[in-house]
Amino acid sequence: MMFRWIILILIIVLIEIYSFQVIKTITKSRWIIGAYLIISFVVLAYILFFFLTYNRGEGQNKDSLFAIGLLLITVLPKLVLTIILFGEDVFRFFAGIISSFSNKEGDFLPERRKFVSHIALGLAAIPFSSLLYGMTIGKYNFKVIKRTLFFPDLPGDFDGTTITHISDIHSGSFDNHEKIEYAIDLINEQKSDLVLFTGDIVNTHAKEMDPWIDTFKRIESSGLGKYSVLGNHDYGEYFKWNSEEEKEENFQAIKGIHEKIGFKLLLNENVKIKKGTSELSLIGVENWGKHFKKVGDLKTASEGVMKEDFKILMSHDPSHWDSEVQHHENHYHLTLSGHTHGFQFGIEIPGWIKWSPVQYVYKQWAGLYENLGRYVYVNRGFGFHAYPGRVGIMPEITVIELKKGENVA
Repeated sequence: MMFRWIILILIIVLIEIYSFQVIKTITKSRWIIGAYLIISFVVLAYILFFFLTYNRGEGQNKDSLFAIGLLLITVLPKLVLTIILFGEDVFRFFAGIISSFSNKEGDFLPERRKFVSHIALGLAAIPFSSLLYGMTIGKYNFKVIKRTLFFPDLPGDFDGTTITHISDIHSGSFDNHEKIEYAIDLINEQKSDLVLFTGDIVNTHAKEMDPWIDTFKRIESSGLGKYSVLGNHDYGEYFKWNSEEEKEENFQAIKGIHEKIGFKLLLNENVKIKKGTSELSLIGVENWGKHFKKVGDLKTASEGVMKEDFKILMSHDPSHWDSEVQHHENHYHLTLSGHTHGFQFGIEIPGWIKWSPVQYVYKQWAGLYENLGRYVYVNRGFGFHAYPGRVGIMPEITVIELKKGENVA
């Protein structure tokens, strides 16, 4: 453990030395250099103090997320500076060797080139401004994404039915009541027939949701109800509890939150949704993840559901669809998932590019995917976790319209 700390400190020192070299090369102003040194010292001192005194018994919350965000916004731009200046130092070293063999007079190492430092500073501004945007604006820049899906065997009375799908609330991360109230208003403006939530209502503790109960109680559905399932964070797996009893008490409290906000929590079970003379099966499994807790039981959840029934499945982790659902003989028409958050970082330009580092871990990571008429929609997440922001991958409220017929697209 001590060895890791030593390595980390050495890396930070190296980054700070190179970053200071950029500032010193660009300007000779003592005021600017002094301000840079003071700001850097204060920020690093705060981060160090926070993580040394932080009560890990609280789990991840808005304070710890802010510290993580501050660390990223400080270190990543300086890392860009370090890489570029280190590359220049390699060039200067070999240029010095060549100069020595050429018997040229002068210092062994050529002076730093000012334009290289300008380029380094310009490139470092990209992650700095992106992370700053993500932490201030991006994390609450809610987008309503609408999709229409066609199914030949959709029961007739459900033609035109709308579903609002949200996922990954992570209430313990929120720090702005006004923005969350606005997001709830957006959900209600859709006036969907059915509202579905696919897990991760908290980061760890049930109490994280206490300030937000009345806010999320305001979510409305236009007649077919509000249903939910659990996500991997809802089981308290990423926290060292004092006892199994304490962990179980928290888990029961988390399950109780869903009732408090008016959602019917489906725990490996199904319900029949009726409209007119038609019905469809809504199936909710507990968390099943290829790399996470596997307590979801599709067989148990589907008891009483016939193969010919029209089925909507709620399963938090899209790896469940990829591993088990998409080829299942019972033909699950539409699966709704979340979990990935789209990594909260990426590039999305509709019709042009859709990229995020998370795509190297999950085949289905954001948006709609189809296999032989079976669909999975992966919601990009309502909240945020780990990094307190979003860059390129915005928080999402999904509205899906069900239509009877063939997809002619």
